[in-house]
Amino acid sequence: MTVPVQSLRFADAREAADLAGFLRRLLHYDRAAAVRLQAGGGALAVFGRPASFEVLAIRAVRLAGPDRFAGTDDLDVTVSAGELLESLDTEGPDAGAGALPSPVTGPPWTGVLPPRGGWQECHPGLPDPVSLRKALSAAVTEFRARDEALPEDRRTRAERDLIGRDIWSRTVGGTELPLRAVHAAQALGFLRSAPDFPVALLASGAWLRLRTPFGAIALRRAGAAGGLGMLGVSVGG
Repeated sequence: MTVPVQSLRFADAREAADLAGFLRRLLHYDRAAAVRLQAGGGALAVFGRPASFEVLAIRAVRLAGPDRFAGTDDLDVTVSAGELLESLDTEGPDAGAGALPSPVTGPPWTGVLPPRGGWQECHPGLPDPVSLRKALSAAVTEFRARDEALPEDRRTRAERDLIGRDIWSRTVGGTELPLRAVHAAQALGFLRSAPDFPVALLASGAWLRLRTPFGAIALRRAGAAGGLGMLGVSVGG
């Protein structure tokens, strides 16, 4: 693990603000969250694993440019999400910059990332964004109804987890994508409300990837034995 630079400079303040929003959402689910950072081609990919969703979230932001920042393209490090958030300047005199926190020993998921290439779009079956949000709303309503219907002696975390696994493991449309991936995309701000919002489902080997302009959700296919790899850096996930 090498850390060739000690600071980050983004293309503009909005890029830093978008990254800050992503980090806040990750920290909402896990105050001790770590993120893996990889840079290349003038962009920084930030990988996180929101607690309870069993997926990887990827947010890519544009850097000021390799010519402005020697060594950035070699950056590959795991850091504290909270420390990275605290370092970002989104409104001050140095807006669009941030300090690179010291490396941390990452959790196991940081060593098992999706492959860099081989992604192909899965065209049939993925509902449009409006339908995806409707499916999420219906799932939340069902969860609450089933939770409220539990007898008093069965109102336990284990029983609620069983309900959650049943609902969120259901696939979306005619695809292999589980509903929990769509739920994660919504929770992390990747699934916006515009009616013409573009979403795509891609596959590479054992992995699926739900891509939107604001980030991506990646996970292994059901029953697949994934391997080590790296996801290529590209703005928009």
